[in-house]
Amino acid sequence: MSVTLSRGRITEVKALRTPSDRPRSQEIAATAVPQLTREALSAQSAHIDAVSGATYTSEGYTRSLQSALDKAGV
Repeated sequence: MSVTLSRGRITEVKALRTPSDRPRSQEIAATAVPQLTREALSAQSAHIDAVSGATYTSEGYTRSLQSALDKAGV
């Protein structure tokens, strides 16, 4: 996960890796990751709701986002 901050605000979140092992996993990630990114930018944190039908992707996303924010000192 890559996070860009400007003046203490999250301005960009980029998932560096998404599930690619199965076509269904790719499909779920293609839908869920943009939604999770929008929510993270709106919430300005990793405390966001999971996407229905994408529980594992949502959990992995929020863990990775929190780790990136921790490393950035946010």
